[in-house]
Amino acid sequence: MNLLERRTRAMGPVYELFYDDPVHLVRGEGIWLYDADGCKYLDCYNNVASVGHCHPDVVAALAGQAATLNTNTRYLYENVIELSEKIASKMPGNLSVCMFVCTGTEANDLATRIARAVTGNYGMLVSEYGYHGNSTLVYALSTADSDERPDWLSVFEPPCLYRPAFNGGDPVESYIGSVRDAIAGLDQKGYKPAGIMIDSIFDSQGTIVVPDGYFREVYGMVRDGGGLVIADEVQAGYCRTGDYWWGFEHDGVVPDIVTLGKPMGDGHPLAAVVTTPEIAGIIADRLTYFNTFGGNPVSAAVGKAVIDVIDRENILENVTSVGAFTKQELQKLGDKYEAIGDVRGRGLFLSVDLVSDPAAKTPDADAAHRMVNMMKDEGVLISTHGRHGNVLKIRPPMVFSRDNADQLLAALDGCLGRL
Repeated sequence: MNLLERRTRAMGPVYELFYDDPVHLVRGEGIWLYDADGCKYLDCYNNVASVGHCHPDVVAALAGQAATLNTNTRYLYENVIELSEKIASKMPGNLSVCMFVCTGTEANDLATRIARAVTGNYGMLVSEYGYHGNSTLVYALSTADSDERPDWLSVFEPPCLYRPAFNGGDPVESYIGSVRDAIAGLDQKGYKPAGIMIDSIFDSQGTIVVPDGYFREVYGMVRDGGGLVIADEVQAGYCRTGDYWWGFEHDGVVPDIVTLGKPMGDGHPLAAVVTTPEIAGIIADRLTYFNTFGGNPVSAAVGKAVIDVIDRENILENVTSVGAFTKQELQKLGDKYEAIGDVRGRGLFLSVDLVSDPAAKTPDADAAHRMVNMMKDEGVLISTHGRHGNVLKIRPPMVFSRDNADQLLAALDGCLGRL
């Protein structure tokens, strides 16, 4: 029995794998992944390993703390307090209180509970074809996966300017109007908004970057309606979009609640909800919360090490410069190949929208599927996403270099030429 058959028998068929011919990975180091046959792959997809696979400082922090103490947050220990202080030092405004969990799903679940407890309202606003996690509550907010539309949920269109959802008029105003309509839709069903859960970059929809001023308008409408703003930074946070630590900062806004996840632990399960002292004080009287593993000493040691690596190795600057170079060169490929309809993103959070008809902007999911598998055979790992499955997703560990970008671009050029 081969490994794939054993996996299916042991874990069931619900788990999906990347690639038509799945990769059997055995080791990771920096930007590289290695398979059981010794093949080396340039990892252009894993944002979980934010500062690189198996970064030695992160591994040392994990091993050292695991050999010393691991317990829960009902005891006093320094690590989790120091991690909270480090995160707060990177946040704008009064976002300075951290509540720790293990996954982005848990963070978004808790953030929703907080918004409801603080406002006394129950309605929630989310974007169409978004993803926020897989608990029962958050799955309902994940419109990319769930067909549920509970009465308390209202959905708005993400602001895609390449393939607009509305005909006529100013597209930005139309998208802002979609949020206004979603708030009105809640009111018609007898709900007031507890909050909006909104990505800083709309990832599942194909890496949609919001137009200038969009967040300022949307944040204001939600707050005027009595709700809180939850910025989902599980994908876009920790310098991923370049120039700033957090994706929402590009529009000069400050949310009421921020949720963090994937990149916090460089592969170790660690996530958090960050809010203000005012909101924290209110929920202390209205909400009980405890998480056995959230913020344990080992996880906190890992989280501290990741932030230290980002600062010491100037990773924000690297993401900004290498991301700008990579996007510029992707756009040049777009001039060369009609299959590329659009290049989107910020920093090292980039996407290539493949089309079969450039004039009609017809999504080409088949081409995207073939490209991902061809790229794997060239030793470069990417994936797809978007409503139509036609968007190539490029989101490497943030230690990605100009040389790595050159390898990615050369592989894309060759594969597009053969497509």
